[in-house]
Amino acid sequence: MAGEKWVRMVTAQTPTNIAVIKYWGKRDENLILPVNDSISVTLDPAHLCTTTTVAVSPSFDQDRMWLNGKEVSLAGARYQNCLREIRARACDVEDEEKGVKIAKKDWENLHVHIASYNNFPTAAGLASSAAGFACLVFSLAKLMNAKEDNSDLSAIARQGSGSACRSLFGGFVKWIMGEAKDGHDSRAVQLVDEKHWDELVIIIAVVSSRQKETSSTSGMQDSVNTSLLLEHRAKEIVPKRIVRMEEALKTKDFGSFTELTCADSNQFHATCLDTSPPIFYMNDTSHRLISCVEKWNRSEATPQVAYTFDAGPNAVLIARNRKAAAQLMQKLLFYFPPNSDADLDNYVIGDKSILKDAGIEGIKDIEALPPPQENKDALRHKDGVSYFICTRPGRGPVLLSDTTQALLNPQTGLPK
Repeated sequence: MAGEKWVRMVTAQTPTNIAVIKYWGKRDENLILPVNDSISVTLDPAHLCTTTTVAVSPSFDQDRMWLNGKEVSLAGARYQNCLREIRARACDVEDEEKGVKIAKKDWENLHVHIASYNNFPTAAGLASSAAGFACLVFSLAKLMNAKEDNSDLSAIARQGSGSACRSLFGGFVKWIMGEAKDGHDSRAVQLVDEKHWDELVIIIAVVSSRQKETSSTSGMQDSVNTSLLLEHRAKEIVPKRIVRMEEALKTKDFGSFTELTCADSNQFHATCLDTSPPIFYMNDTSHRLISCVEKWNRSEATPQVAYTFDAGPNAVLIARNRKAAAQLMQKLLFYFPPNSDADLDNYVIGDKSILKDAGIEGIKDIEALPPPQENKDALRHKDGVSYFICTRPGRGPVLLSDTTQALLNPQTGLPK
């Protein structure tokens, strides 16, 4: 290695994803091998993503990591599995600009610094660990010049967080459960890219940004051990749903997509209730949001919105097009209005053009909204939703060439 004062650094950005056919239950805890296939939609990283900077230097004396500005331990098996797997695949690196040469054999003696930042709430049921581990593996692979493609990397990211494997691609992504005991065939593949069905609009109702009471990991374990519904779901129901969902995505059949997405979300939460002790991820606001969508869909000739809830109370609402998204926004703001104009700016974030489509510029427009046609006795609720995020299907991970976006100081390798 030429010189001893250098720092080599890479920054990447990886989106989060939301499953439309859920993963719930592992057949191997350590390797994180699921009991069924799953399918997800990747969200636009402009609105929901993890940014990670990784750095290497001979001056670092240990591996260190900072998450959202606070140092965290890397001692856990999940971090160690990812670090070990990427180090095993590291190749020679030549950085002419810095005059740095790192031989393949040098990597086992070099330490890394990692800084990661989520632009959305961590551990609140918005798949922050999925984006986080996907970004960690992707950025480390680029730093160490690993030659694996994103599907290969997904099998490594899976060992950090199961759903992380699906964040290695944009659009709609399938996580194949695989059959091998070592998990090499349990990986993600892209079904269609983000441009394939680009008329879809996604509105997330962040019901609570607090950390959830039951983590996905312990919840899954309890379900595998106690839920008879989970076994039936994994063997009999999900395989058929996967086939139907792949066809719906290919043909852009929104009716089938909605039916499958809503049914699978409801069955996942039924499995949580069928667990001993029962797990409650949704709350009263979650149930009101389901009721709002169900009543509207039933009043229309064809479904307008699909809903899905991960392991948390937040609703992910997928509208068939911008017109439906604007109507949905009107209904949501009727049911759950902000307190003032000042609040509105922070209440609807992400792609604010949906507000314009809905004809809403301020609180007066919201106050003037009539009750939805399909629910004329509807009541307004002054609380329940923290804020809404407007987004769409998005691309997979990318390297960021703009050094101002790096989270570590290029001279010291410490957080900025």
